[in-house]
Amino acid sequence: MSTVAEIISRIPVLQELEADQAEQAARLFSVKRFAAGEVIHKEGTRRDQLLLIQSGSVDILQITEGKPSLPLITYGQGDALGEGVLLGEADYFTTAIARTSVDSLVADGDKLREMLDSDDALKIRVYGRVINSLLMRMTRLAPRGTPDSLELCPGNTRTERDLLGDKEVPDDAYFGVQTARAIENFQISGIPISLYPDFIASFALVKIAAAKANRDCGVISSEVCEGIESAAHEIVQGKLLEQFSVDVIQGGAGTSTNMNVNEVIANRALELMGHEKGDYQHCRPNDDVNASQSTNDAYPTALKLTMLTSNQRLLAELKRLVSAFRAKGQEFDNVLKMGRTHLQDAVPMTLGQEFEAFALTIEGEIAGLEAGARMLLHINMGGTAVGTGLNAPSGYSDKVVEYLRKETGFPFELAPNLVEATSDTQGFVTYSAHLRSLAIKLIKVCNDLRLMVSGPRSGFSEINLPERQPGSSIMPGKVNPVIPEVINQVCFKIMGNDLTVSMAAQAAQLQLNVMEPVIAASVLESIRMMMNGSATLRNNCIQGITANREECRHYVDHSVGVVTALVPVLGYKPSTALAAEALKTGKGLVELIREKGLLTEAQIDEVLEPERMAWPQGR
Repeated sequence: MSTVAEIISRIPVLQELEADQAEQAARLFSVKRFAAGEVIHKEGTRRDQLLLIQSGSVDILQITEGKPSLPLITYGQGDALGEGVLLGEADYFTTAIARTSVDSLVADGDKLREMLDSDDALKIRVYGRVINSLLMRMTRLAPRGTPDSLELCPGNTRTERDLLGDKEVPDDAYFGVQTARAIENFQISGIPISLYPDFIASFALVKIAAAKANRDCGVISSEVCEGIESAAHEIVQGKLLEQFSVDVIQGGAGTSTNMNVNEVIANRALELMGHEKGDYQHCRPNDDVNASQSTNDAYPTALKLTMLTSNQRLLAELKRLVSAFRAKGQEFDNVLKMGRTHLQDAVPMTLGQEFEAFALTIEGEIAGLEAGARMLLHINMGGTAVGTGLNAPSGYSDKVVEYLRKETGFPFELAPNLVEATSDTQGFVTYSAHLRSLAIKLIKVCNDLRLMVSGPRSGFSEINLPERQPGSSIMPGKVNPVIPEVINQVCFKIMGNDLTVSMAAQAAQLQLNVMEPVIAASVLESIRMMMNGSATLRNNCIQGITANREECRHYVDHSVGVVTALVPVLGYKPSTALAAEALKTGKGLVELIREKGLLTEAQIDEVLEPERMAWPQGR
């Protein structure tokens, strides 16, 4: 039976916890049961608890004029409710009602936050998970699939001016005129940059480092620097995320994303400094927040930071997947089976050896991703437009890199040639290639799992995968290997994204690659899908695999593949003849050996012992 700590480790928002931290958090949870129809939480009330559903189902709905809507989403076993409590105090914006009786684990939000507050690095990682979870839930509640889904909301407005003239911006918006134009211009994918909260947080950290460097160089005042820093820190914590609505696919080499960040930080800084949004004489998006920068150095730097941060979480998830394969390797250590080459019987091995090989093949890709990530540590901050450093003061580059190191903990270095670095995207290409390599390995593993589980009566049927759902709308009793199937599809998408990255990288012209937004969209999607896919494979498949020991042994006992062990004793030609006769007559090898008097009983036991063939050199 799973412990509370083990249950917690399977909840995505808490998977950043180390084993001792999970044990600490487990002590904050208590068991609670809700009767069918009972209100678990109500919209408009204070969000005060994190709830993990252990059994039963919960409807999420909204109350309009005292009447409940139809369920927006139904959650069940393994789902978490109230993740936002980890971010801070807020109200529920939906109502949760138990559809059936529900068994749950419940923890007080204040105590959970107190635990996170003791470890800033952990808190930032958990925030990223929580924000990602909430955004995915919001996407399910209100899909952004139509072109008009990114249109500005009506209401009171303020007038802002840019190169093209005046434009009305919603008065309560923190973004400004350039973001508003971008929202109108780029209704492409329906995916706003806010769906990548790590990207927004990384941009905010870049702006903090730039502001401090600009303060030291005398470009901006200490007051403006403090305002920018405070506003940006709020964004790092996940606040104002709804203000980042520019489509992730955009023209302009990422200028719209950069200006979205500049405008939101500027307007929030103005509020913190005691001014109105839009009163830019006190803190300006371009001249202050974007001081000494260009999109051409800020955007790729933020993307590299995002990839490094996301890579850490991906590697942690992949290591958990490796551990799951390795645990099955140990569990199946004594399950003898036939190895196969060309889909034909080869020689005996153990199921444990096969699963250990799965662990090692993924482990090797972890090393590749670590190597690829190191190529992201060279940045071009201070190069501004083309790498010459125009409009950046002397000493700025070294200072901004040093501050970025302190803010993030990553050992960033200034690229040796900023002109070359401004147009170069090879770091993104290399990292994406490692993701593609991992995808190829996972496809092979999942294909093997599908073959090994095939049947169950007319296939290999060497293993059983957890039964996740009925497999057919017409064939009763059929259960399909849906988890390996979905992982293959994830990997196909990642391989397609890698091709997109390669095409975008080769499209660079002269001093800039304007295709970086599609590189960002492709790589960040690939990391997210690989991370989610790995967790799905581990939780919903690998951990629940069982072995059909008798079936595996039956194949060994009735296979002519064991004849290979006779070659050193009888020679290749006699062994081949023996195998051919066994196949022709249907007799077993041992039976024929005895008939022909080729070996004594003691020799038969020694040479044809299957366990000896699986470990010819000993364990």
